[in-house]
Amino acid sequence: KLPGSYLFSTVGKKVKAYSEAHPDKKVIRLGIGDVTQPLVPAIIKAMHEAVDEMGNADTFHGYAPDLGYEFLRSAMAKNDYQDRGCDIKADEIFISDGAKCDSGNIQEIFAKDNKIAVCDPVYPVYFDTNVMAGRRIKFISANEGNGFLPMPTEDDKADLIYICSPNNPTGAVFEHEKLKAWVDYANKNGAVLIFDAAYEAFIGDNNLPHSIFEIEGSRDCAIEICSLSKTAGFTGVRCGYTIIPKTLKRKGMCLNDMWVRNRTTKTNGVSYIVQRGAAAVFSEEGQRQVKENLAVYRGNAKTLMKAFDNCGIWYCGGENAPYIWFKCPNNMTSWECFDLLLNEKQIIGTPGVGFGKCGEGYFRLSSFGDTEETKE
Repeated sequence: KLPGSYLFSTVGKKVKAYSEAHPDKKVIRLGIGDVTQPLVPAIIKAMHEAVDEMGNADTFHGYAPDLGYEFLRSAMAKNDYQDRGCDIKADEIFISDGAKCDSGNIQEIFAKDNKIAVCDPVYPVYFDTNVMAGRRIKFISANEGNGFLPMPTEDDKADLIYICSPNNPTGAVFEHEKLKAWVDYANKNGAVLIFDAAYEAFIGDNNLPHSIFEIEGSRDCAIEICSLSKTAGFTGVRCGYTIIPKTLKRKGMCLNDMWVRNRTTKTNGVSYIVQRGAAAVFSEEGQRQVKENLAVYRGNAKTLMKAFDNCGIWYCGGENAPYIWFKCPNNMTSWECFDLLLNEKQIIGTPGVGFGKCGEGYFRLSSFGDTEETKE
């Protein structure tokens, strides 16, 4: 039921083959959503200090606490949630090695006969991991007609519903009232929303929600997964977090307790050094420096948006998200567009059809590339 390889592995193999055949060609990489800006000084300083602590018997740290260190969970609870009016406490936050892992692992606390709903186009991890677990999956169509932001209908009944906002791959962002519709639907039908907020730091519009927990009623139906990969350049460092309110219960069972049981059995968490670096992200200096890096990526997005505006090519995303999702010109398929850009212009992007049937005829570019290469 699955392709032979993960989408980005397929893209990587094609690019490798092209580069080996054309070693003299410079390739511009705007495909995979990996960051290019280095870790900011506040993070490096904190991690260096943590390394020194680990070399001293009096300050050495072994196994981390089950949920993560209190200093990090408290900083996240305040800065990411309480300061936005969300009623989230430190003991409802679980530190992990990334949003991708949690997106794939969270389904383990649910029975195999649960019906899964994902939006199409979809971040492959939601679909692939549930297929691996043997579950039935329903696709909810996201398209130009609904702005790639589908709304719930009685035909879309499911037990688990994955939502990503800002969306990967389309860059579309849900407004408050549209998220409220999903929350109301989930509470009415006893469903659980898995809300991926990995790109929330790119939302510049103050009228758009950064978290599902800004929506009334969400504590009773939602799990949120977030990450420092794109926010603070942790793609190679690895630190993410999942929020499960203690009020989220199904059939008398507390999902927070179930996730505690799962995680304490299957992982020993994230290293002290990484968690110290992560905590520095939420310091005053860390926030200032991280926002400077984010401004670079926002500038790249504006460069791409201007280029598409000049070409008269339809797109969405970019304004509050790091991805540009454009319509392939001249009725090209997604892979035809990929081959054209790679072979004729040496530009790497991601074919939309790799994210689902509704992605056919569309293409994703990332704003995480080098600034000068983006301009080129």
